[in-house]
Amino acid sequence: MPLAEQRALIALSLVPGVGAGRMRALLAAFGTASEVMTASKKALAEVPDIGAHTASAIAGFDDYGAVDAQLVQAEQVGARMLTAWDADYPLALRQIYDPPAFLWMRGTLAPVDQHSLAIVGTRRATEYGRRQAEEFAAELVRQGITIVSGLAYGIDAAAHHGAVQAGGRTLAVLGSGVDRIYPAKHTRLATDIMTQGALLSEYPLGAEPDATNFPKRNRIISGLSLGTLVVEAFEKGGALITARLALEHNREVFAVPSPIHSKPGRGANRLIQQGHAKLVLSVEDILDELGLVAEAPVPGEASTPPPDLNEVEQKLYAAIGPNPIHIEPICATTGLDASTALVYLLSLEFKGLIRQMAGKQFYRV
Repeated sequence: MPLAEQRALIALSLVPGVGAGRMRALLAAFGTASEVMTASKKALAEVPDIGAHTASAIAGFDDYGAVDAQLVQAEQVGARMLTAWDADYPLALRQIYDPPAFLWMRGTLAPVDQHSLAIVGTRRATEYGRRQAEEFAAELVRQGITIVSGLAYGIDAAAHHGAVQAGGRTLAVLGSGVDRIYPAKHTRLATDIMTQGALLSEYPLGAEPDATNFPKRNRIISGLSLGTLVVEAFEKGGALITARLALEHNREVFAVPSPIHSKPGRGANRLIQQGHAKLVLSVEDILDELGLVAEAPVPGEASTPPPDLNEVEQKLYAAIGPNPIHIEPICATTGLDASTALVYLLSLEFKGLIRQMAGKQFYRV
């Protein structure tokens, strides 16, 4: 896209009152952003849903210093503009009723991202919820599925982390500028995501993570994806908004069941109860519903210890599986006393191979 058109598109996005819908209407009417920004008030006001006030704001826009600042900042952080006319703009997103005219992107999109699944849930996730999100994400990327989420605390972060650790692709849709990582604690995770996918946002560079941004960005999370998996969600919250949007986009909705007395899981359970989401117990349930074929596991692959473990670590790793197991049966299997076992278990945890739950229970990640 020529620089002049980029500047005009950014300028249009900075005009107060011009959101994704009005921007698409204006571009459809005038053909290019450059034509929009040089049109008369009268011509602008004749476009449906624009009106005199917005027309005046567009015609009177003169803050091209802010426009150029966006381009400078984009170059500094390695962001680029991804417009709806670009060949790599995601087809699934283009097909929703309210797609953004352009996104800012840090990282890369790939053809395999056409097979994407959103994993969403509460920020106040339980250990059960975080583990389910991480494990589902890890197994899905092994099956060639890209994981989409929102980089938030709780389920979002667990899903991204599971995808990254399994060496797969993941996309994070932000409710702030792509240069404004929120929460800041996830800066390292965001860096990993850019290496194995992309950060995406329809908000200007430097935009703060305002509360009103997040419900709106959820349509992009849903829109990028073939379906949405709700892992844990309260009865009110952003995850249920994403699920509702997925249904409106005619996309599949899945939910992992939670214990019946779990408040953080009640929203997901309600989705299942009301028939709005399909109950899933495994990745195969999702792949079957989406019409995708699961790759057969390589026999013995999962049980092979990593090569850089000492003899004691190898024993412990072999004694632990994907389901939580208490320290006592681990010691009984390995012949180690609890004190020795705990020292080496901590080493395995530092290496990212296992995780400890409450009550001295351990499982592989």
